[in-house]
Amino acid sequence: MAQMEAYEQGDYAVSDYREQARDFLGQSRTYLSEGKLHQASEKGWGAAAHMAKAVALARGWQYTRHNHFNHVLNEARRLTQNDRLPGLRGVANDLHGYYYERKRHLEAEAIGVDLDNIAELLDILEPLTESPSP
Repeated sequence: MAQMEAYEQGDYAVSDYREQARDFLGQSRTYLSEGKLHQASEKGWGAAAHMAKAVALARGWQYTRHNHFNHVLNEARRLTQNDRLPGLRGVANDLHGYYYERKRHLEAEAIGVDLDNIAELLDILEPLTESPSP
């Protein structure tokens, strides 16, 4: 039982979230190429959210609710001093919001640019998934 708990809360879980983030980003590009814009948007959001969960778990930060995404990105900004993070946080939230829009209001080109930004976000966050030194 203790071994399973360690698996769910330790490096394995961080790795699972990290891998899922990359997988979701790949799926988002496939959906985009198929013209499935709602799915492309939501998978892009999922990629960002899963990488943020990996960071939160590795850092010991809370991430149990949707709004914790913003907290994790704000903390990541403080750690990295990367001024791109607030804007990239907004892009991820926009992608999530697109899921609720009518298809006629979605633009494939804009979603493609947003997915490129999510790829950048994952690259910035991924180093934070390594356990910090004591």
